[in-house]
Amino acid sequence: MAYVRKDASTLTSAEKRRFVKAMLEVKRRGEYDEFVRMHIDFYVGDGEGGLRTAHMTPSFLPWHRRFLLDLERALRRVDPSVTVPYWDWTKDRGAGSAPWTKDLLGGTGRSSDRQVMTGPFAYAGGNWTIREGVTDEEYLTRDLGRVRDPIALPTKGDLEAALDDPVYDVSPWDSTTTKGFRNRLEGWGSGRGQAAWRNHNRVHRWVGGAMVGGASVNDPVFWMHHAFVDLQWYRWQRRHPGARYLPAKPPAAGSAQYRRIVARHEKMPPWDVTPDSLEDVSAIYRYA
Repeated sequence: MAYVRKDASTLTSAEKRRFVKAMLEVKRRGEYDEFVRMHIDFYVGDGEGGLRTAHMTPSFLPWHRRFLLDLERALRRVDPSVTVPYWDWTKDRGAGSAPWTKDLLGGTGRSSDRQVMTGPFAYAGGNWTIREGVTDEEYLTRDLGRVRDPIALPTKGDLEAALDDPVYDVSPWDSTTTKGFRNRLEGWGSGRGQAAWRNHNRVHRWVGGAMVGGASVNDPVFWMHHAFVDLQWYRWQRRHPGARYLPAKPPAAGSAQYRRIVARHEKMPPWDVTPDSLEDVSAIYRYA
């Protein structure tokens, strides 16, 4: 039977406690840091050489769908009742709303060094030391809303602009594409300031701290954010029946994207899975 991923703002106190307890146990076992390392390793930009699977590429959505499933399986080995909740950032838009409560993720970082001081993932609690990262900081950092240079979370309208696009992705299949659902949702734009960051990308910037860069998995909100992004793929599929992951076939030799992106039926590293095998997950989970 498919399990249910819920809106973080609807979780009961007991559900919050179980989720937090499972997360801390996965961290204690050392499994969590493996997820952080994997994301760092696969945080490859389209300006670099080689295959891209996680970002700036059509497989952004199936890659993170499988990544979420792996984390969720680790959590459910601890407590089979736990699923990854999603953070609806079009609705819960303030630093005092879900999921930034003391009984779930804690709040923003202090002004001096952005260190998170509240909630179960605060360094002072002794249960959430950063061991894999791109800086030397051992504590979780956040800067919700970017106090010194404010940025707004994406709106429902921003999300609708992505959901309305009937085509999954288009050439050149990278961060420069201006059409296609995938990049409208992933959010690589042009220009400076907020125009350069849309939807998924802008949320990472709004949270700030650890959520900016390849080590963003160090903030547990990463999973709630990506569960909501995954929900948008789910909704897009239902809005555009018959629309499929693209490209269906690999780019030809001579193309700038030859052997640099994953086509629909190709294996998607680091797993032995293909994007098309992840298009329908209704037998595994659904969204409330």
